[in-house]
Amino acid sequence: MRNNFSRQSIYLLAVSLFLLVFVLIFSFAVLIPEGKEYRIKRNELSIENLELRQLNDFAVEKEVILQKLRSENLHTIEALEAEFNSERFVKQHRASFSSLDVSKIEPFGQEDGFSVYEVNTSSEISSPKGFYNFLDSLNKSDWVIAVNFPINFKREGEMIKSSFTMRVYNNKSDSNTTK
Repeated sequence: MRNNFSRQSIYLLAVSLFLLVFVLIFSFAVLIPEGKEYRIKRNELSIENLELRQLNDFAVEKEVILQKLRSENLHTIEALEAEFNSERFVKQHRASFSSLDVSKIEPFGQEDGFSVYEVNTSSEISSPKGFYNFLDSLNKSDWVIAVNFPINFKREGEMIKSSFTMRVYNNKSDSNTTK
């Protein structure tokens, strides 16, 4: 039995084998490594998307907390922005004292990013209760104020003279002036 292959069949077989070899070499040399790299990049992208989603959720959660804290502490935030006015301070707190004098505002420096001004204060009170009422009212005032120790009390007749320094904290730098 003799196999009779024509030239066209041999040519077709050779081209088919060449294409088969080309497809196999192309697959192993290009497609499979690119597919592996694609899967690796896809996994990295899904991990990054998960982290992004978690960070977005965290940011939204912190924004809600921030807004809640801002609304609860609005008075303090506004007090940090307010400029200290000694005349207004005296008018607001005169009721706690028989007399109240506030000296010139002096820049004290910076503390934790806030401008600090030192104010010397002297006053006369009829009883220590008035002074403690004053300290309580400072928490509700229009400024963030810390009363520094020592507080000097001296009895003169029926009145008690007191002198103390206060530090006024402000969020603005060098915006306070003597008024």
